[in-house]
Amino acid sequence: MGVGEIAGLVAAIAFAVLAGFMIYPLIRLGKLFDQIADTVRESGEHAIPALDEGVTTVKQVNKSLEDVNKISAAASTTANNVGALTDLYGSFLGKPVIKVASAAYALKSTAQSFLVRQSAGRPDDQTKGE
Repeated sequence: MGVGEIAGLVAAIAFAVLAGFMIYPLIRLGKLFDQIADTVRESGEHAIPALDEGVTTVKQVNKSLEDVNKISAAASTTANNVGALTDLYGSFLGKPVIKVASAAYALKSTAQSFLVRQSAGRPDDQTKGE
């Protein structure tokens, strides 16, 4: 056995030891990739039902919003009808009520001034005041 063969044998043994040390990290890296693949698979399995629940929730919210839109439309229509009814009552009853009130005020003022003149014209009242 010559020097070249011994050097080749030493190099082969060194390569085998180096390969042996490299196998352990590669095995660990393979296990890590397997765990990552399992985690991704489980995440996907859990994400699909969560997405389905999210879609169901959005559908229910949309249905509720449709009901709210119907209610707000009815409230708006009611407010418009009340406003129109108020205008109708104001135009139908407002002017006559104002005329009756002004006539009653004029009658009251006239009656008061008449009574004041009547009481001022009495001779008994003039002597009582002195």
